[in-house]
Amino acid sequence: MNTKNLMVSLCTIAIALLLVVTVSAIDLTNPSNVAIEIDGMDVADNPAIIAGDSMSIRVEFTADFDASDVRVKAELEGDKVDVYVMSTPFDVEASHTYKKTLTLKVPFELKDQISDDVTLNLKIWNGDYKTEVEDLVLRVQRPSYNPVVKSVSVSQSVDAGETFPVDLVLKNMGYNDLDDIYVTVSIPELDVKKTSYFGDLVPLEDCTKDCEEEDTVSGRLYLEIPYDAESGFYNLEVEITTDDVSSTVNKQIAVNNDFSENVIVTSSSKTANVGQDAEYSLLLVNPTNGLRVYKIIPESSSELSSSVDESVIAVPAGSSKTVTVMARASEAGEYNFNVNVFSGDKLTDTVSLSLTTEDNATSNPIVVLTVVLAIIFLVLLIVLIVLLGKKPKKQEEFGESYY
Repeated sequence: MNTKNLMVSLCTIAIALLLVVTVSAIDLTNPSNVAIEIDGMDVADNPAIIAGDSMSIRVEFTADFDASDVRVKAELEGDKVDVYVMSTPFDVEASHTYKKTLTLKVPFELKDQISDDVTLNLKIWNGDYKTEVEDLVLRVQRPSYNPVVKSVSVSQSVDAGETFPVDLVLKNMGYNDLDDIYVTVSIPELDVKKTSYFGDLVPLEDCTKDCEEEDTVSGRLYLEIPYDAESGFYNLEVEITTDDVSSTVNKQIAVNNDFSENVIVTSSSKTANVGQDAEYSLLLVNPTNGLRVYKIIPESSSELSSSVDESVIAVPAGSSKTVTVMARASEAGEYNFNVNVFSGDKLTDTVSLSLTTEDNATSNPIVVLTVVLAIIFLVLLIVLIVLLGKKPKKQEEFGESYY
């Protein structure tokens, strides 16, 4: 009897497990009723996609069962990398149609080919149901024109006034030939630019036909940092242009400049009497490797006149010279004025100076001393008059008396 009961229990458990497996294997929808579009094209039409682009996958289906927490997953299988995208959970009801749109980044694996086939797999499922549509073949191909900068080699930091090399490796990763390639390296903030011709590149090298046709080229360009560039980080741009396409990559470099100022002022503020000249010293520095000619132009106004002892001065390479600026005001007050320094036609620096003027009557040291002495004299005179006004009392006389 016990054996019979045990057999019944085992059969019951086996049937229960079989039912669970059967339920979990039920399709949420008939796979033949799932409509799939790639970038607006029916998947049955063998659509082509572009490596590196984003593809839109539209999935439409009619549910056979009520289900909660349903997800849609699309997976693209490549030779080296598999990528997938998955929807957020949603609920479905039987006999109703649902649509989901997913966006997937197409990996770029076409190193030695300009096109190839990839496989798209689709799954619609939750914890109880699952529908799979597998082995959908898509054609993936390179972009029509795609110059790729494989590397940019440059020093992490350079000094102001330094000429430094920029080494480039360029590869044709497109579907077609790249003709007449020009490469421009620049630092826009410093107005520095250099362009060079890199020739032509084919999509794939084929030495069985002509080994002179290459898909990769390397080259070097030189840039010179201005001597007056301020220290900091700058954006180095590498632009590739052809008749059909252009592309740009960026890289940061650091510029060091321990001596970015070409004009040094020892004292920017002066005090003088009305009508008296105040003198300022400007030190002009030439850190370059060549002779520089500076032109100094001070600003004047109706109340303030300014001038320099030398308006044009030549400073040899790696040296400095001093220029004297004179300023004079016709009235007492505070004045601000600028001195512009040009190197050729380029404004190198603008120096701001200030002048405070005082009235001669109050600021002349001789006048001040005279007033002080006059006050002291008046005080002494008053003291003398007071002393003379006090007369001494007469001494009382005593006579002798005899008895």
